[in-house]
Amino acid sequence: MESQQGLTAQEVERRRQAGQSNRAPQSATKTVGQIVRDNICTYFNLVFMVLAVMLALVGSWLNMGFLGIVFCNTIIGIFQQLRAKKTVDELTLVSARRVRCLRGGTWGEQLSEELVKDDVVEFGAGDQIVADAVVLSGTAQANESLLTGEANPITKTAGDALRSGSYLMAGRCVARLTRVGADSYANRLTAAAQADGHKVAKGEMMRSLDKLIRVIGIALIPVGAALLYKQHWVLELSMRSSVESTVAALIGMIPEGLYLLTSVALAVGMMRLAGRRVLTQDMNCIETLARVDVLCVDKTGTITEPTMQAGEPIPLADCPDLNDVLCSCYAGDIPDNDTGRALQKAYGQGKPRWAVGQTIPFNTAYKYSAKTLQGWGMCVVGAPDVLAGARSAEFAPQLTALLDTGCRVLLLARYDGTLAPGDKPDAERLQFLALLPLQNPIRANAPKTFAYFAKQGVQVKVISGDDPRAVSRVAAQAGIAGAENWVDASRLQNDRELASAAAQATVFGRVTPEQKRKLVHALQAQSHTVAMTGDGVNDVLALKDADCGIAMASGAQAAAQVAQLVLLDSDFGALPAVVGEGRRVINNIQRSASLFLVKNIFSLLLSMVALCLPLAYPFKPLQLSLVSSVTIGIPSFILALEPNRELVRGRFLRNVLRAALPGGLTDFLLVFCAMGFGFAFDLPADTVETICTLVVLTVGICVLWGVCRPFTPWHWVLWGSCAVLGYGGAVLVAPWLDLVWLDLGGSLVLLVLLALVPPTLYAVTLAMDRLRSTAAELVQKMRQ
Repeated sequence: MESQQGLTAQEVERRRQAGQSNRAPQSATKTVGQIVRDNICTYFNLVFMVLAVMLALVGSWLNMGFLGIVFCNTIIGIFQQLRAKKTVDELTLVSARRVRCLRGGTWGEQLSEELVKDDVVEFGAGDQIVADAVVLSGTAQANESLLTGEANPITKTAGDALRSGSYLMAGRCVARLTRVGADSYANRLTAAAQADGHKVAKGEMMRSLDKLIRVIGIALIPVGAALLYKQHWVLELSMRSSVESTVAALIGMIPEGLYLLTSVALAVGMMRLAGRRVLTQDMNCIETLARVDVLCVDKTGTITEPTMQAGEPIPLADCPDLNDVLCSCYAGDIPDNDTGRALQKAYGQGKPRWAVGQTIPFNTAYKYSAKTLQGWGMCVVGAPDVLAGARSAEFAPQLTALLDTGCRVLLLARYDGTLAPGDKPDAERLQFLALLPLQNPIRANAPKTFAYFAKQGVQVKVISGDDPRAVSRVAAQAGIAGAENWVDASRLQNDRELASAAAQATVFGRVTPEQKRKLVHALQAQSHTVAMTGDGVNDVLALKDADCGIAMASGAQAAAQVAQLVLLDSDFGALPAVVGEGRRVINNIQRSASLFLVKNIFSLLLSMVALCLPLAYPFKPLQLSLVSSVTIGIPSFILALEPNRELVRGRFLRNVLRAALPGGLTDFLLVFCAMGFGFAFDLPADTVETICTLVVLTVGICVLWGVCRPFTPWHWVLWGSCAVLGYGGAVLVAPWLDLVWLDLGGSLVLLVLLALVPPTLYAVTLAMDRLRSTAAELVQKMRQ
């Protein structure tokens, strides 16, 4: 039968040719064609093409030089994103899900995408269901919360359906795939969500950039049309001069490289993380990482090594059959988790004395497992305080001694009665047999890692299903500050108490999967940006809802599927570098973005003045291209890729505007003065353009000075090179830029304005700081 032998190679091939494979309808990353299209077919590229056509129609070919910058920007964006795609795709293949599959009578492993309809597969605890299936044999408990939002486990036995996207919390089963690929339940849901316009939420930085670019894009058309009309039909300039001035104004308003810079920096961030064996499943999480101020960690697999060792049982009663009971429970068992593997290795190596009948697999919701040993009775293993309740006082000395060493402890008991999955055992019907100590060694790099987070102002919360006393001791050994402040989550009566504990405690024990999720929600409600690390099935809900979920590749498959970052080497010590990469990207983009907005602010203000006063816009496109290249383009791309691990503070757009406004206002004030001098003394238009270009170049060099602080040798080289390129270019290619040699009057005006650049920039910065300080004081008084 098919279910006993699985599909033959010929049957597999027929199904693949019929399109019945489990390949997802879309790749996890963009295709090459999508990357090329998205970089070429942008709104601003369309605007640039229209502006170029306008210049071509009036014969101003030289001023179309900005197209070279646009072309270079596009090529750089395509190249970097293709590199990032290649790196991430290779890493995705390494971390791809593998499923035990029966083919031709032999069990083996297949990539989930290589499965076909009617394949017979095996799922265990922690495995995510990769396609719709029907259970053939075995018993398991499925969690469908990722599909339905309902967290209660659903027992699955032979004949029951498994839905793709759910995962097993406990048990093991063999199933036959019924719907694969695009036909599966999860992919149908995804397609419906995409049809409804659902997208992954962007971070605050990307939302701010989208909003900024949308506003600028809408403003370009009316401002450009009004400016062209004003200069040609009102000021009666030639059509060529009017078009050149209008194009220069619009180019000045467009942050042409800002979005590209952001995309490239994020792509490079993904590649750097990939080099550290960290798979980034959502680019937006890089920004989130930079803002994380609370890190929630599980004990097992994060603070401690994932491999667990079981110690000698501590007898609680005279039970000569203790070793036989343990051997019968664990011999021949297929462990679902690290605890089960440790117990099997320690106790299940002999020949079982009793056959196993009914089995209740371990579940984090009720924290015990049970087996009926035929001829002996029901054996229950679970958390001592959960199973024994008030009776745990009977073995308190032995339990306390073990917990004080940081051990995890299980209670082995005989139950007088029967149980169904989820039933709470009656403590009075338990006969305590032994305590089973288990130990995970603390990761060697854990203390250093937690010391880093403490230094960076990131709070650490330890959330575990184990006894809080044991978790507290382990946290203290790992050097976590406040480890003595622990809470037993099983005693929290409501969400209000849980939220209060989230604010005050550091260690949380006896936490259920749903409580982990609620703790994350409580911390988020307290205005924290929360990262959650985990490797188990009980971490899935919290990983999904955290601002940034970080999974260990060695853990449950379901955890890796919902997390935004996967540590492929399961090395918790990689987290400082991961957080540092996020901070480097956001801080550097924020710093570089201020360079772009200096030009946009002054160009917008100058356009408004040109519309309101009888003044022509005093620049040509090529002149602004020179200024933009040496004061924005070159330095921004270099600064965006250098190290920067400072804590991210404030909101992105507010920070960028605060940094850019002094430079933008200084440009506007001094250029306006130059325009006024030109109008008052009837200076030639090319003289005014030359003065304005050199003033804006000087302001840009001064702003770059502030951005480069604190100066390093490399910053000195960058700043000096940009200054030499700017002034040298203005002299060497002056004829092509329509810059002229100034007469005595023009030279005096230029010298006066250049001398005013530093004091004006300083005065505007000081005035804005005082204005901001006064506004903050007023807001504080109003709140009081």
